[in-house]
Amino acid sequence: MRKLRILIATILLLSVIAIAAKEPAERYFQIAKNLDIFATLFKEVNAYYVDEVDPDKLIRAGIDSMLASLDPYTNYIPEEDIESFRTMTTGQYAGIGALIGRVEGKILITMPYDGFAAHEAGLRIGDQLLEIDGEDVKDFEISEISALLKGQVRTQVEVTVKRYGEANPIKFSIQREKITVNNVPYYGLVTPQIGYIRLEDFTTNAGKEVEKAVKDLKNQGAEKLILDLRDNPGGLLSEAVNVSNVFIPKGKEVVSTKGKVTEWNKTYKTLNNPEDTKIPLVVLADGGSASASEIVSGVIQDYDRGILLGTKTFGKGLVQTTRPLTYNSQLKVTTAKYYIPSGRCIQALDYAHRNKDGSASKVHDSLKVEYKTKNGRRVYDGEGLSPDIKVIYQNYATITEVLVRKGLIFEYATIYAYENEVGADPTKFQFSDEDYDRFVTWLVNKDYSYTTDVERRVKELESLSKEEKYYNDIKVQLSQLRKEIARSKQNDLIDFKEEIVQLLREEILTRKFLQKGAIEGSFQHDKQIQKAVNVLNDQSLYQKTLSSN
Repeated sequence: MRKLRILIATILLLSVIAIAAKEPAERYFQIAKNLDIFATLFKEVNAYYVDEVDPDKLIRAGIDSMLASLDPYTNYIPEEDIESFRTMTTGQYAGIGALIGRVEGKILITMPYDGFAAHEAGLRIGDQLLEIDGEDVKDFEISEISALLKGQVRTQVEVTVKRYGEANPIKFSIQREKITVNNVPYYGLVTPQIGYIRLEDFTTNAGKEVEKAVKDLKNQGAEKLILDLRDNPGGLLSEAVNVSNVFIPKGKEVVSTKGKVTEWNKTYKTLNNPEDTKIPLVVLADGGSASASEIVSGVIQDYDRGILLGTKTFGKGLVQTTRPLTYNSQLKVTTAKYYIPSGRCIQALDYAHRNKDGSASKVHDSLKVEYKTKNGRRVYDGEGLSPDIKVIYQNYATITEVLVRKGLIFEYATIYAYENEVGADPTKFQFSDEDYDRFVTWLVNKDYSYTTDVERRVKELESLSKEEKYYNDIKVQLSQLRKEIARSKQNDLIDFKEEIVQLLREEILTRKFLQKGAIEGSFQHDKQIQKAVNVLNDQSLYQKTLSSN
């Protein structure tokens, strides 16, 4: 009944939130009524359902379904998941310091963190995990393996791996340590005058890490900056304020929160002296930039402190508060919305008013409200953040996506790195035409069959033509079209060589330089970084973009 008590506590809290606008007497009656119905229903199902039911699973399903009807960010966190939740919000845990993943059925080391236990012990990208403390893990879930690798600081874990080129498995005895994942995994110079900072999270010390990166880059000669927030899901609100404070003056508003509980409403301002309020700045953002990363992007845009470049951001403007429940569990519940300095809310979806199919509704264009930046530029709410300069990602061909998804680029990068010298400078490494020819030859015995979008459309057209009695009229043309597509697919490895080589090159560089290698290896072909460099080198364009529109 432990889960039942937790559910009742959760329902009680959510019921108070959901019915707060009603008269108190009616509200309390509704709460008591529904709790009574739920408790009796649960007892009846438990007693009389034809098969045995697991009370824990049944209650958890009820909790998850109830919260899912609100929004994706209101979640129940049971006691057993508290540690994972803490890791997510702090960026700290005790373990060996390595990312793992499943690639075509194999559990592989995909990235050891530079300088931490796994890396220092000698684990490498591409090592296949066979055993942990003598236990075969090939059929384990990633979450189960991750739990086995974590543990108390200064305890030992024995890891057995299969490595390319080695006839026998290799065993490593690794001492677990406190792992702190950096919010800024990389910063460096893109050109002698332009610095680049990759910010991937907003856990503790994000602001300090960005401040240090800016200082170091300026000491190296940087006169302009690129702050990369692409695919940054956000994190701590306080760190969004701290990161913003690196670039805007003390005492400036960063974000305000407004919700049902008015005494929780608050305006957050910068508290410290900034590192630099003048250095030209481009912020990179995309559809994976959410929450705290949108706050920082919005602050830079609203104060015209720099240029937002890329694609439209995710649009998560909802504030979550963690509330304690019984038995050491917690509820993460949405309590307010974010509003950035111009006054606009960046939330894109309305979960309170759903469409007929149950999906959250989008704000109609006619209902979007216009706001102004400091310089008078027009910006709008209800859609996330629109970039000042739009530069879309490169769309990869189907053949490229398949080679990535099946792990063939990952596997070949491992082979290449063991059999070839990469060099000391990741920016100078090239994957030659001869290298690519060897890769294509290696693929001959690999399964990378795939169906293109065009092939799917042809199949749909054939099915539709049969339904509407037109098939006999077009079957010759359909047959010819299939032959042309087949011929074209035979050339895919040639036609899309450039983008495949780019991914091979980046993956190979990680084998020697880890994450730094992949980032630096992307500079020469990343369209958004290249555009940012061009904008920063064109002061006329930079100033014009930030002027009133």
